[in-house]
This record gives sequence, structure tokens and C-alpha cells, in this order.
Amino acid sequence: MLPYPKDLFAGKTVVITGAGRGIGHAVAKAFADCGARLLCHSGRAGTAEQLAAICDDCFEADFAADDAGAFAAWVKERTDHVDVLINNAGTMLGRFPAHELSDDDYERLVALNQTAVVKVTRDLIPLLKAAPTASIINTVSISALTGGSPGSAIYSATKAFVGTYTRALARELAPDNIRANAVSPGTIDTDFHERYSSKEKLEATRKSVPLQRLGTAEDCAPAYLFFASNQLSGYVTGQTLEINGGQLIV
Repeated sequence: MLPYPKDLFAGKTVVITGAGRGIGHAVAKAFADCGARLLCHSGRAGTAEQLAAICDDCFEADFAADDAGAFAAWVKERTDHVDVLINNAGTMLGRFPAHELSDDDYERLVALNQTAVVKVTRDLIPLLKAAPTASIINTVSISALTGGSPGSAIYSATKAFVGTYTRALARELAPDNIRANAVSPGTIDTDFHERYSSKEKLEATRKSVPLQRLGTAEDCAPAYLFFASNQLSGYVTGQTLEINGGQLIV
């Protein structure tokens, strides 16, 4: 059970992308437990029904196919303000050796992990400004600093872009009472790594982590609540919180 009041986000409208599974799903559940009104995106077809118990409404779209603008328009139809925007949607789409990366693979990765964050944020800034105070939280990755493992160069680079974009937003939007921060997960035990990492690789990583375990989606969720709450982090902006069990200490 999360150590936060059940009414921490009562009356607040929270928009979350990539809420269909993994970290995004755990984050959506945490905000729902704290009383938020949730407008969620999922990139996985058929997830709206499973999210119905958590989110007030759900939009299914593949941001790798450039549907980010349609999602933002959908949000605008359902609310006149946004208190919290969480840009969490993103994945690797596969491991692509640098010399084998196709134009299509590159464009899909950038569209999903980078361009969609910019488009959704850009289109929803007017709704964020309409709230008394607002918070943007972007999901990046430990690989934004380390460069990731072989085959993840573009994924890592897009996450580094989002990290820099977050800091720029923090400076630009501060006069509008909008804070911008990022959450940077390390190796988290979700189906992301079931798809893109071998069991041997994950075990080797686990042994290298000072806390001697991989993270969970539930380990990450409280960081989003912290950054979202003006009560908890009202003087925090432009920061990235690393959640990795000591895998990377900076």
C-alpha cells in the first residue's frame, strides 16, 4: 500500500501515456489510488477494457505511427485543464545493430520515444497553463546516461533527448507555474526486458546491482506521485530521479 493520502490528487486531472503495461500501468494504479481523474493512453490494442477499472477514459494509439496529435485532441475534448502530464509511452521496438538500422526502424523509434513526447506536450501546454499549478513528468532511462547495451543506440539517444527537453521545459514553463521533471528507471523487471533481454543478461545485471535485485514497476510509481504533487515537490523542477538500485550512481 502506498504511503500517500487517498485524496492526494482528488479533483486533479492526470494524463498518462503508455499506461497499458509495465511502469505506466503501475503509475496509473497509484494515481487512481490517490483519487485522480485519469485520462490514459495505451499503445497496445485491446487494453481499454483492462484499463477501465483504473482510468476514467482510455485512448488506444500507436505513437510509432504518428497518432500523438490525435491523442492530444482527444484529451482536449474531455477536459479544460490538465494538472499532471506524464509522458511515459516508449519502447525499443527491437535491438538494432548500428550498421543494420533501417530508415523505417529509426523513424519509428524517434516517432514513438521522442516526437510523440514533443507533440503531446506542445498540444497540452495550454491545458497545463489553465491549471493553477501543473507538472510534466517524462520517463527517460538509465541508458540515456550509459548509452545502453548493444542494439539500443537510438533508443538510448531518444531518451537522452527527452532528458534535455525536460530541463528546457522546466526553464521555459516555470513562469507559468508548470514544473517539469523526469524519472529514469534502471533495469526494471517488466515485459520490456522479457522482449529485449535474455535471462542470462538480466541475471548478470541483477548481480551487478548493489541492492542485488532488479527493480519493479511499483518501485518506480512513487517517484511520479512525488513529482506530480505540488505539496511534496513544489520547489523541484528540471530534475531527473534515477531509480536503479545503485546500478548507476551519479
